[in-house]
Amino acid sequence: MTGRTCIWIVRTAVSKTLFLLTAIFAIEEIEVVRADEPMAVAALNYQQYCALCHGGERQGHVNDHAPSLRSKSLMTSGEREMFKATAYGRFGTPMAGFLDELGGPMNADEIRNLVRWLRSQVEVDSFEFSYDAVAGNIEIGEEVYAQHCASCHGANGEGGTGTALGNQAMLSLTTDKFLRHAIEHGRDGTAMLAFGEILSSEEINGVTAFLRSRASGWAIEKPVFRVPPTAGDYVINPDSLAAEFELTDGLYVSSAQLLKALEEKRRVILLDTRALSRWQLMHIEGSVPVPYYNQEVETLAKDLPNDGTMIVTYCECPRAAAESMNKKIRELGFSNTAVLWEGVGGWVSLGYPVSRGETTRIDVKNIQ
Repeated sequence: MTGRTCIWIVRTAVSKTLFLLTAIFAIEEIEVVRADEPMAVAALNYQQYCALCHGGERQGHVNDHAPSLRSKSLMTSGEREMFKATAYGRFGTPMAGFLDELGGPMNADEIRNLVRWLRSQVEVDSFEFSYDAVAGNIEIGEEVYAQHCASCHGANGEGGTGTALGNQAMLSLTTDKFLRHAIEHGRDGTAMLAFGEILSSEEINGVTAFLRSRASGWAIEKPVFRVPPTAGDYVINPDSLAAEFELTDGLYVSSAQLLKALEEKRRVILLDTRALSRWQLMHIEGSVPVPYYNQEVETLAKDLPNDGTMIVTYCECPRAAAESMNKKIRELGFSNTAVLWEGVGGWVSLGYPVSRGETTRIDVKNIQ
């Protein structure tokens, strides 16, 4: 065998070895990518569904008092609690339920992955809260709540700058220990103080017991979901003259103007840009649910008449989601559009009419 032949054999063997090693590393890299894929999807889902209010960097308070999701005290909460808050929302706030069973855009696995991704962004140890009840004096808790909590959470737990606490869903889906932990440790990065430094253990137990007591004896409303309008019913008062508004900054219409147009039976299209679960809960009559995260706006546009009919978008922020959808529609050639300035929250607070999902009231006392 010549020296040149030996060199060729050695080079060939090395080449094959390098090829095999490269292939192995490539396979391992593919496996890593595949293993990380749910987290990558979760990060994208966050940007699509959550960033509008909570911020692109999870900093919070970008729109509508959405809390910081960098909060270590929040992220110590177990996946179970965070899953339920994301899946079922927070009644009394713009936080909608994102579970597909409620009309949301994500299934249970996608929400779990989103929660895991959020927790992975903050270096904290987490734990699951037990279902054990917290024993406390309700009368003491009521006094403490009125003094320290009502200014943010509302005198009747209806919410404000703080979370709505007086609702069946929230109290049913969170444990006593979760409530107590939030009261004691607060939510860093938000206005929610750590009351463990202010209140005694007895007072914290009392507030926890008081909040829990607000769920007892209340009637449960079982929703009966309504079917959203079809394309043929998008236009309100289709045979009438189109609504005409004096827009502020060429974009915003006041609730008073919109109400007047509806009362005068003017032709208009209302697009509710909140999550579908919010539309089911309450909406302006005749509105079409088109969530802000809808990525098929071009398909929607094919069902919208471009004949001068005024298209009004609204949300609960009061304007962020509505502005986002309005911009997309205008880019598709619809010029006769507007954003409801006060949002649906302002619309309701002005006493203007809304439609609610039909409900069946159940007497809690008769439930066995």
